[in-house]
Amino acid sequence: MSDVTTSTISISATADDVRAVLFDIAKYPTWSTSFKSVTVLASDGQGRPTQVQMSVDAGALKDKPTLNYDWSAAPDRLDFSLEDANLLTEMSGSYIIKDNGDETEITSELTVALSMPVPAVMRIKAEKSTIDLALKQLKEKLEN
Repeated sequence: MSDVTTSTISISATADDVRAVLFDIAKYPTWSTSFKSVTVLASDGQGRPTQVQMSVDAGALKDKPTLNYDWSAAPDRLDFSLEDANLLTEMSGSYIIKDNGDETEITSELTVALSMPVPAVMRIKAEKSTIDLALKQLKEKLEN
């Protein structure tokens, strides 16, 4: 199993506003350039996506993973795990939301493994740049 790559950002927005954007998984392509498309395959009784298929283009990594979302720790945490993909053998992670009043702190955790050999240094660098970009774009969406 791979190591977890983590990144944290503070956003000048309420936790509810952050959750509204972060929990609307189908709309990720409207604010994150890494997601080309998202199709919700299954939802829970509250209408929250529990399984989605995505088209991801994160630089060197282009794949169409199907992810399972776990809402059991919501609204403070949203976890996901890989169901299936073409190149990925593992993709799991979480968004952790901490309400600090006027600001909200979001921590993104990501673990990725590929079906092809990739040096750990390159994989970790790609993971870090991917989550840093996603958090930066989330911040831009909420603060503009």
